[in-house]
Amino acid sequence: MKKVVGVRFKPAGKIYDFDSGAFVLNLGDTVIVETEHGLGFGTVAAAPVQMEEETLANPLKKVFRVATENDFKQQENNLLLEKQAHDFCQEQIEILKLDMNLFSVESTFDANKLTFFFTAEGRVDFRQLVKILVKQFRSRIEMRQVGIRNQAKMCGGIGRCGRQLCCATFLAKFEPVSIRMAKEQGLSLNPTKISGQCGRLMCCLTFENDTYVHLRQKAPKIGLQVCINGRSGKVVRQNVICNRVAVQYEDGVETEVGIDEIKNLDG
Repeated sequence: MKKVVGVRFKPAGKIYDFDSGAFVLNLGDTVIVETEHGLGFGTVAAAPVQMEEETLANPLKKVFRVATENDFKQQENNLLLEKQAHDFCQEQIEILKLDMNLFSVESTFDANKLTFFFTAEGRVDFRQLVKILVKQFRSRIEMRQVGIRNQAKMCGGIGRCGRQLCCATFLAKFEPVSIRMAKEQGLSLNPTKISGQCGRLMCCLTFENDTYVHLRQKAPKIGLQVCINGRSGKVVRQNVICNRVAVQYEDGVETEVGIDEIKNLDG
């Protein structure tokens, strides 16, 4: 049996499983763990549970220790290093006239590796930039080009709803989003109204999509000829959340009725 604990390294990042060993850990505890790139500074996001070793896909790295005061100081130093590295790299990008948008720098806990995140329209030849960065910081350097949605997740911001971006607060991964979801929910197809800060379709379009699809299966389709209390008309709009539809009678008058009030459907 292994005592498995879930650790997250970023506020809305993926949760990784670790072997907590003999440590007694609770949600929110800060820990130092072993990773492929050395020690990592993370937060317990899933309480420890007992699991059979046979059910684990891969051997688990271990929790090295509960974070100490010195570890928090080291993390503060890392944050300062990341800011310095970002400012220096941005200066060099401008000097070298590289067509790239640097937006974040991350340091490993032991500060022996710096990862520079950027977006760009195409491929960028940053070999000269890497040489300059290695000479300046005396550490391993990785340049990582990511998509615009990942940039929004890492930088954060405020959505049109007035709340912090979902991707930066609780979404662990991006789900596929399509324009069909906006159509299912009867939303305006104006790109400025259904796009997020990243310029892509808003992730929240997926949250209620299954509910709308399920409700629409029960509702009369638009254009369907119906008969209500002896008067014939056709369905012109749906309000599936309220379980109602708008019906236009033959004389042009419109009314909104409950789906249960439609007794006869023709065609």
